[in-house]
Amino acid sequence: MRFKSRFSPPPPQVDLVPMLTVMMGILAFFVMITMTLGSETLIDVQLPAEQPDNSPAALPADPFIVELLAEGQVQLNGQPTDVETLKGQMTAYLARNPENIVFLLPAQDLPYEQVMQFLGEMRAVGGNRVSLAIEE
Repeated sequence: MRFKSRFSPPPPQVDLVPMLTVMMGILAFFVMITMTLGSETLIDVQLPAEQPDNSPAALPADPFIVELLAEGQVQLNGQPTDVETLKGQMTAYLARNPENIVFLLPAQDLPYEQVMQFLGEMRAVGGNRVSLAIEE
């Protein structure tokens, strides 16, 4: 007959090194993802102040409206044009009219990324005097 031994087995040991290795790997992964996502360039969007009488702001006498169509075509005030010519015309317009704004009117079915990329190109030329317009 066996009797219980007076000595109980020692408690099991937990090895922390593999757990710490995994935790450091996960931490490094999240740090790299955070640094990668944080480097995206953003476009500063400033919403207009609320109009007290709910009337839309009046357009200038000679508006500069750039339409971005679904086929990737660009129109200036209803006339087809290419991007390089548009940039030159936009620079001349903004120099002539220091108070006016250039409006970008994209087609409704364009992807958001394409519209924001084109708006960024226009802002490189016109700065904060380029505005994204919507048609109601």
